[in-house]
Amino acid sequence: MAEKIVQTAGRDRLGDFAPDFAHFNDDILFGENWNNSDLDLKTRSVITVVALMSQGITDDSIRYHIQNAKAHGVSRKEMAAIITHTAFYSGWPHAWAVFGIAKEVYGDDTD
Repeated sequence: MAEKIVQTAGRDRLGDFAPDFAHFNDDILFGENWNNSDLDLKTRSVITVVALMSQGITDDSIRYHIQNAKAHGVSRKEMAAIITHTAFYSGWPHAWAVFGIAKEVYGDDTD
């Protein structure tokens, strides 16, 4: 059986302030969408990193999703290729910013 994604960040960070948003984040986005078996977790992780990079998102959310991609089997070499490829479509400055985060996440990993 595939790994089940369980998320509590919404409730942990916003549960008292925005309980509906926390529910949608934890139960729908991660609970249902991320657990849909039509895509494997590695592919889903790559798509998410590309979508965030394309929007210029360089906050904790892309760091989390790069860590998630790494945990789901995206190698350092693959991540570098993903960011490079996406740079041509989403912008070179976005790639520079995301490379800085990816380097921190992957550290000294070699592959």
